[in-house]
Amino acid sequence: MPLRFSKTSVVFEEGCAVEEALPLLEFLQVHPAARVNLRACTHMHTAILQVLMAVRPKVATLPGEDFLRHWLTPLLAPLLVKGAK
Repeated sequence: MPLRFSKTSVVFEEGCAVEEALPLLEFLQVHPAARVNLRACTHMHTAILQVLMAVRPKVATLPGEDFLRHWLTPLLAPLLVKGAK
């Protein structure tokens, strides 16, 4: 599964498809203080992005993949934890 959940965070791994949007939404609704780690994310379906923009969790790390980081940074900037990379 491309999303790993814990009580305090959700870690995105590799490509995240549309099927991951509902589990992500449900997790973030139950754990509103959870942080999002996008470092290993290489692809994100727009449904996932919509969940992040709607729920507005704290983003601890941006994707390491250059192209994805370039496009997501302006959209997720308001959600970044201070000092996030």
